Amino acid sequence: MMTNKKTPYLFLLPYLILFSVFIIIPTGMAILLSFTNYNAVQFPSFVGLTNYINLLTQDTIFLQYVLPNTILFSLIVGVGGYVLSFFLAWSLSQLTKLPRTILALILYSPSMTQGVAMTVVWRTVFLGDQSGIANYALTQLGVITEPIIWLQNTNYILPIVIIVALWSSMGVGFLAMLAGLLDVNPELYEAGMIDGIRNRFQEVVYITVPSMKPQMLFGAVMAVTNAFQAGAIGVQLTGSNPTPQYAAQLMVNHVEDYGFTRYEMGYAAAVSVALLGLIYAFSFVARKLFVEKD
Repeated sequence: MMTNKKTPYLFLLPYLILFSVFIIIPTGMAILLSFTNYNAVQFPSFVGLTNYINLLTQDTIFLQYVLPNTILFSLIVGVGGYVLSFFLAWSLSQLTKLPRTILALILYSPSMTQGVAMTVVWRTVFLGDQSGIANYALTQLGVITEPIIWLQNTNYILPIVIIVALWSSMGVGFLAMLAGLLDVNPELYEAGMIDGIRNRFQEVVYITVPSMKPQMLFGAVMAVTNAFQAGAIGVQLTGSNPTPQYAAQLMVNHVEDYGFTRYEMGYAAAVSVALLGLIYAFSFVARKLFVEKD
């Protein structure tokens, strides 16, 4: 009997070991390092809350550029990408199996080839000379008279990064919502029509979303996490970290800048802990919206 009780834990043991090694321990180390001054060479020296105080009061780059950029980017890419994922998943669920499968693969593939596509496709689109696709198209349409240096102009960098992030945001959250939509019992819609539901919008609000709350929650958490972690896009497009005049500098870029360029590991850890707090706050709101109530 005791052996049977231990068996589930033995099956869980590999996952618990990997989760501890790659999640719990690194997170704990980051929290500890955030209270120190550490340059990756000398032994860390304890400085208390100094890093957090400097982050919130002295770091003008963080307060003026990084934090507003991160929040704006996350709201548009996270919330906007989430709504877009649901809309596209719902649209595909109305199709037959073959076209639905093909279109789902087309929409999902950018999330798998994001790095290659950004450096090859999107940099070609936004080249700063006449050979760039965007400049050529706008010139032919008469919108502009001379090429725009898209990836160096601070007015365009963040919008371009947002566009690329939305283009590649149809990941596993999108697939989870599509699976949830296909799993809704059709009889519920028939019962809804009897109860007074008259259009598709009412179906979505009163039947579809309540019937797939677990998938909606998973998609929301993935959208929030991916939005806050997206930092490579601006760096890969512009070719520099920090991005030109911090126009598309996000918290992840700020961590990399201080951690791997300036080797101020303690301060970088404090920024990463602040980022973790923001992710948790947004995820908490998502759980409140979609968690199943007893």
